[in-house]
Amino acid sequence: MATTYDYEEAPATYDEGRHQDLGYDPNFVPDSVRSFVVHLYRHIREKNVYEIHQMYEISFQTLSDRLFKDTPWPSVDAVAHYVDNDQVFCLLYREMWFRHLYARLSPTLKQRIDSWDNYCSLFQVVLHRVVNMQLPNQWLWDMVDEFVYQFQSFCQYRAKMKNKTEQEIALLRQYDQAWNVYGVLNYLQAFVEKSNIIQILEQEKEGLEQFTATDGYDYSGGSNVLKVLGYFSMVGLLRVHCLLGDYQTGLKCLLPIDISQQGVYTSVIGSHIATIYHYGFANLMLRRYVEAIREFNKMLLYIYKTKQYHQKSPQYEQILKKNEQMYALLAICLSLCPQVKLVDETVNSQLREKYGEKMARMQRYDDEAFIIYDELFSYACPKFITPSASSFEEPLVNYNQDAYRLQLKLFLYEVKQQQLLSGVRTFLKVYSTISLGKLANYLEVDEPTLRTILLTYKHKTHAVDSDGKIISNADVDFYIDDDMIHVVESMPVKRYGDYFLRQIVKLEGVINDMDRIKLE
Repeated sequence: MATTYDYEEAPATYDEGRHQDLGYDPNFVPDSVRSFVVHLYRHIREKNVYEIHQMYEISFQTLSDRLFKDTPWPSVDAVAHYVDNDQVFCLLYREMWFRHLYARLSPTLKQRIDSWDNYCSLFQVVLHRVVNMQLPNQWLWDMVDEFVYQFQSFCQYRAKMKNKTEQEIALLRQYDQAWNVYGVLNYLQAFVEKSNIIQILEQEKEGLEQFTATDGYDYSGGSNVLKVLGYFSMVGLLRVHCLLGDYQTGLKCLLPIDISQQGVYTSVIGSHIATIYHYGFANLMLRRYVEAIREFNKMLLYIYKTKQYHQKSPQYEQILKKNEQMYALLAICLSLCPQVKLVDETVNSQLREKYGEKMARMQRYDDEAFIIYDELFSYACPKFITPSASSFEEPLVNYNQDAYRLQLKLFLYEVKQQQLLSGVRTFLKVYSTISLGKLANYLEVDEPTLRTILLTYKHKTHAVDSDGKIISNADVDFYIDDDMIHVVESMPVKRYGDYFLRQIVKLEGVINDMDRIKLE
């Protein structure tokens, strides 16, 4: 039974007329906002990335908290004359304006469409004109991230047809190309191609480029905007394809980025987490459990060590949420593929604290186990979308959860197929050799059925990687020779480093305590 899973907690819809009654005037520009806009415009013209980043990351949030907690910022028309009516700056300002609206309020349908138009105008400028400016990686990542988020949000909004007014339906019919899935994919792909980012990353491997070494910035007086947008668009494409349930294509889009190494994607914490979360989830759905476990483990360990440095960041709550979701996904991976040796002791300790009891119950593969699989998947999965529009014919029904239910059904079907394998794995762990007849008796099946089960085990513990090679997820493997099963158990590599590091830290703590003691 699928868990009911509401994707959008929508606050009250923003109504311009209502807010005007409450005192909001879109044409009123407070002095602090005027100063912010003027200084930000000047720093962008001077390519002062440090100051742009400070204003974007800190000043914008501070002003939003102080002046615009539950109202939008002043309209672009109200601030345009302070920045010489500069078209590019006005497009950037509107991008921030809509992002604030989505974060603090709930946009109307017309505002969702206007935001799409603004992105189209901004992206057309970046793609087809010479943009001589440098922007912080954080802003460029947020641009791609918000673009994909608003697409996802629009698809969810459009799919809730039941309570739509006639006016809303008329607008949806009129602007049927707004947030069209092909338009979204085309823009992201256009950034990848126009920026030549794939060729740049290839040349970097040969020592001919310094893209990663400079974090994507151009210190020769050029612009980083197109190149870095192209780079982050590969992550955006992975995310969109995951939302559509096309995991193979999503991982192909990310291939040019070597996630086993530090890169520009790790320079922004939101980008780093989004990349690994979607990469790990796609691998989970393609049965590449070992790869998913390895990457989730690295990311969770990184967050564990660094999250205190992000406590004042606007992304802090999102970091914590994704952290919890990745623990849930790791619990699923380890239940389907018990490769605990791949998990760091710190991460494993946190995992056992959060999901130890549930993971033990998930191993039983009974009805209760399936409910837990359902619960964890529903909590941790991306917010899947149906990209196509409704036919707008009566009766109008909600279809916003159809894509989620389909992915959940496919996942639980996969879990159900693993049901017999847990019994096989248990016996294979006990024996180094065992006859087919003996194992068939233990499992209470005949030999032909056992051979089918063993073939299923082989199939389910192997997957095809992105290079087309067959890889094994099995902690216990076997081969059959003359009706005898020979078991090959992978020996875990003993790691002493973590143990000694922990003991060194304890010793330093003891020494510090002893130093504090004053001897008489």
